[in-house]
Amino acid sequence: MGSLSQFNWNDYLLALPITLLTLFALGILLIDLMLPPEAKWVNAVTALIGVGFATGGVVKIQLWLQANHLPPGSGWPGLMGAVYMDRFALYFFYLFLGGTAISILMSMRYMQTEHENHGEYYTLMLLSVVGMMCMASGYDIVLIFIGLELMAISTYVLVGFLRRDRRSNEAALKYLLLGAFSSGIFAYGLSLLYGLTGSTSLGEISRGLARLLAKDPHNPVAIVALLTTITGLLFKVAAVPFHQWAPDAYEGAPTSITGFMSVAVKAAGWAMMLRILIWGLGPMRSVWLPLLVFVSIATMTGANFAALTQTNTKRLLAYSSIAHVGYMLLGLVAGTVTQLSPDGIKGILIYLLVYTFMNLGAFGVITSLRHRNVIGDELDDLNGLYSRAPVEAVLMLIFLLSLAGIPPLAGFWGKYFIFLSLIESGHYALASLGVLYSVFGLYYYLKMANAMFMGQPEERGLLPVSWTMRAALAVTAFATLFVGIMPDRFIQIVNWSLGLAQSPAVAKLIR
Repeated sequence: MGSLSQFNWNDYLLALPITLLTLFALGILLIDLMLPPEAKWVNAVTALIGVGFATGGVVKIQLWLQANHLPPGSGWPGLMGAVYMDRFALYFFYLFLGGTAISILMSMRYMQTEHENHGEYYTLMLLSVVGMMCMASGYDIVLIFIGLELMAISTYVLVGFLRRDRRSNEAALKYLLLGAFSSGIFAYGLSLLYGLTGSTSLGEISRGLARLLAKDPHNPVAIVALLTTITGLLFKVAAVPFHQWAPDAYEGAPTSITGFMSVAVKAAGWAMMLRILIWGLGPMRSVWLPLLVFVSIATMTGANFAALTQTNTKRLLAYSSIAHVGYMLLGLVAGTVTQLSPDGIKGILIYLLVYTFMNLGAFGVITSLRHRNVIGDELDDLNGLYSRAPVEAVLMLIFLLSLAGIPPLAGFWGKYFIFLSLIESGHYALASLGVLYSVFGLYYYLKMANAMFMGQPEERGLLPVSWTMRAALAVTAFATLFVGIMPDRFIQIVNWSLGLAQSPAVAKLIR
């Protein structure tokens, strides 16, 4: 194991992706000063190269961990115990970088159309990924909190990046105020955990809580610490009743950033939630389990009903993404009072993987509608899309059906593993409710499809779509179809990230 008392060469390797992203982010700021307006596309290319170099750094860490022959499910502590680099963290690193690369491709033409093509935009995207990596690999609550704030502050600015748009300004202000409030509650919860256990390490917090609860199972300070910490976590993943920021932020933000927030930022929130609840607050599972049951039901109910009345596509997809959080929370509920279901956690990770592609694809189509004086985010803007951009309309239908969980598309597998874990652990009522709401959600997705194929277009002529947007849509569509039809490889990747063997029943199903 690595030394916890001093820095060594292994620590520099573990920090390689974060270091590379930071250097490229600062480099973009310097290059931007020297670029004429017509060459601003160089910023996006530099950001993509930075993501490529960071991915190479993650691969290097993966090969180094394999060379050390660590047993499945274990990792390597680094940076004096502040990070714990395991397969779980690497899985999320790949997710963040994949989602960021597609978002950059979506942004190139869009930011040009908005006349906001500045280097700071890509710098903030890369810095937010640095924060996400700290959240996913952090084993010390101080580092996790610093990562959270770096990601959050970068995202606040990105949401308000359209300076001439009042909706964008208003969304950024609401997101900032609510985000700051939730971060304060979260920090208070973490400080109480430190006070109770005398440590900021998740492992020490878990052991300290186990000893404390063995003496006093209903310790009031521990309960308050749990409630305040979990409030901050639920805000970051936009679960009801801490979801109010999401529809406004999604609607007001640049559409490419809405897509980025809906996948990368949400995945980071989930990485942090799983780290803290499983590694740190595991001894209090009997307390947070009933709370998550209530929150998951409230999230699925509130979001699905709210989505029915939306006329703005970005708000509709915001409520859709909140509903998906409800389904994913069921994965944390699955299992017994003392033990999580491996299939439940596997379901969450597969869900986040497929969600990255299908949701970015859906937002990509909406982003491509923005041209000249058309903002393109109202439901009416989709009218007759099939006659103006037939390929984009068919791809949008694929993404919407995948979001609804229709086989053989990728979205089916996320729901399948979560509902399977609920049935295996005897939560039949929750599984039935989840399936019912999945069918319910099909209605508002088909409402969008109906507008595209049956509506009358307000404009005539073909929709201009840039080659970078076509590339982003091609990648997301291919992944959505490929994961859905041939999920075996991706399920193995998730099993690898958790150190699990594939169950015979699942192996038989996917053949």
